[in-house]
Amino acid sequence: MSKSLAKSGLIVSAMTFISRVLGLVRDVVIANLMGAGAAADVFFFANKIPNFLRRLFAEGAFAQAFVPVLTEYRQGKDIDAQRLLIARVSGTLGTLVTIVTLIGVVASPVVAALFGTGWFLDWYHDGPQGDKFVLASDLLRITFPYLWFITFTALAGAVLNTLGKFAVAAFTPVFLNIAIIGFALWLGPQLEQPEYALAWGVFAGGLIQFLFQIPFMKRAGLLVRPQWGWNDPGVTKIRKLMIPALFGVSVSQINLLLDTFIASFLVSGSISWLYYSDRLLEFPLGLFGIAIATVILPALSSRHVDQSTDAFSRTLDWGIRKVVLLGLPAMAGLIVLAEPMLMVLFMRGEFSPEDARLASYSLFAYGSGLLSFMLVKVLATGFYSRQDTKRPVKYGIIAMVSNMVFNVIFAIPFGYVGLAIATSLSALLNASLLGYNLWRDGVLKRYPGTLTYLLKVTLAVVAMIAVVLWLAPQRSWWLDVDFMARVQELSLLIGAGALTYGAAILMLRVPLKH
Repeated sequence: MSKSLAKSGLIVSAMTFISRVLGLVRDVVIANLMGAGAAADVFFFANKIPNFLRRLFAEGAFAQAFVPVLTEYRQGKDIDAQRLLIARVSGTLGTLVTIVTLIGVVASPVVAALFGTGWFLDWYHDGPQGDKFVLASDLLRITFPYLWFITFTALAGAVLNTLGKFAVAAFTPVFLNIAIIGFALWLGPQLEQPEYALAWGVFAGGLIQFLFQIPFMKRAGLLVRPQWGWNDPGVTKIRKLMIPALFGVSVSQINLLLDTFIASFLVSGSISWLYYSDRLLEFPLGLFGIAIATVILPALSSRHVDQSTDAFSRTLDWGIRKVVLLGLPAMAGLIVLAEPMLMVLFMRGEFSPEDARLASYSLFAYGSGLLSFMLVKVLATGFYSRQDTKRPVKYGIIAMVSNMVFNVIFAIPFGYVGLAIATSLSALLNASLLGYNLWRDGVLKRYPGTLTYLLKVTLAVVAMIAVVLWLAPQRSWWLDVDFMARVQELSLLIGAGALTYGAAILMLRVPLKH
């Protein structure tokens, strides 16, 4: 069991690694093109809205509801029943998303006013940031159709994941990054406002991702013509599971939108600093947390259908241990090397040393919650695989409301950094509620050696931090040297940290056989 999961996890992580590296290249290109100014703020805003809805209709809530039901069909029904379910799900979901997409394009000024209220009020009163509202409305018209493309892409990816073909869905985001990079380098210099080139890159990237999945679905014999099926038993079951999951899975995304809303009232550049720090956070989160959650969801769903209680618990325990093993050092690395990483990746063109310094503060705050974000992804599968979506919603709402309170508490004294602090604290609360209730259900069990395992990993991380801090030069050094010197020094620090952690893991005899 664990060998199969590890193999699948490595495949997803490898594909995700390629995607995230290109994502960082994309962000480097954007930072060089626009820095962290007003235009960058608006583009990140226009890109964030359809991505938020993507979590609702596509990858997040939909996948958590669809995969367990499709797994049931695969184990209990023939291929024709599976094809009919996919046809009716794609037709029903596609119709709803088409309506939402059209509304988003036509009513883009309303959407911009709703989530960028600070800019709208400035525009209404002829203030200095009024142009941001107009630009946001224009860019949303271009980026919003991405939601339609990515919804069908996610549907195809979920189907292929249940077949054990994880690589296709994990590799698909590469095309979005390539499209944005291509449009930024080719079209950006030709436009007076390069942010329009980036928006068209999002549109093209969504279309390419959608087209890329089609041959693989055809090869699997599951490429079907969509049809409406609102009252189909399978669709009804998915719908009932998905509606509460809309909140449970998307709590972190809703929190990020709340951050965007509040940041629209803060100093120009706040959204960009939060974006660049969040992008670095997303790298290990996707590489480890989401990858592990992706591969254990079908496995957990299968264990639940087979009523293999002990195998279910051990699979969940495997996921948690791997998240701790990989997530804890990643979290420490983000915190300790926050500013050097931002300097190396983004400090050129329009992105200044001051931008790197200010973004490092929010990265420090976001980084402190990385393990919590990862655990939320994995622990939630313990509920969704059992087709229990109501309780994660309850805990998600508690976390979301708490985030609002934390925003008020921390945003007033700390500005945009306070928003990142609030997001990390709400993730910690969410993970705690999920873990406690899985333990109370008897699903999450403490197997022999668990506490020793956690202690050994923590000691290895402490050793890693000590070595990195000992080797790291002062901030002034990073500012005085050229780009290649920064790259070499950062690579040395990351390599030394990784070697120290690996050596400590071996010396402490952390069990790696699974």
